[in-house]
Amino acid sequence: MLAHAIGHNRAWLQAHSDEELREVWWIHYGRYLHQRLQGQPTQQITGVQEFYGRDFRVTRDVLIPRPETEHVIEAALTLGARNVVDVGTGSGAIAVTLALETGARVVGTDVSFAALRVAEANARRLGAAVTWIACDLGTALRPAAFDLVVSNPPYVPARAKTTLQREVREYEPEVALYGGDDGLEIYRRLIPEAHRLLAPGGWLIMEIGYTLGDAVRDMLVAWTDIEIRTDLAGLPRVILGRHPPGP
Repeated sequence: MLAHAIGHNRAWLQAHSDEELREVWWIHYGRYLHQRLQGQPTQQITGVQEFYGRDFRVTRDVLIPRPETEHVIEAALTLGARNVVDVGTGSGAIAVTLALETGARVVGTDVSFAALRVAEANARRLGAAVTWIACDLGTALRPAAFDLVVSNPPYVPARAKTTLQREVREYEPEVALYGGDDGLEIYRRLIPEAHRLLAPGGWLIMEIGYTLGDAVRDMLVAWTDIEIRTDLAGLPRVILGRHPPGP
């Protein structure tokens, strides 16, 4: 936050450690500290969160990208998909990253116009060619048009709201957090929608809450090659499933 207040990076601070802080720097830094003490996440104060080696702009209209979501990227990069849709794109972190890393045709959807404005700005600043569409899940897209559907859907059970950190509960958008009372509401809608959007043999990759792996796996009974991958803490984090090939 001090680097943000000064307008220089951390390396500059270290190289100028003997320099006295100017009054205007103190004023900005004091305001940022006050915001942080009120519970506002540092990423919203600075407006930036790193994801897969790139800086993404974030606001209160989007979920702050988490390092755990990079496992979705890692899974996707092994599949060689050429037509990708990121459902519930938020800041655009997944869509922009896949477009830049793979050169694939990428579409990002979101029900929030405000989130799409953030995503579009991130794509423009980072030089990613992504098509942005406002719709519920993938309802505006034609069937069988993609070979990969990716998503980090809302999966926090609404009943667990009071247990969340203040930074999350009070400052991140509810539409991006809560997946109904049990956390599974969006998965129940997303899985059949992905089945419609995918060509035969295409893949679905979703981030999951660490307690939801078995329940989401059970929803993929008509799919093949189901796999749950863990994060660096050994917790279930990503689930993959393949649209049955053939007619």
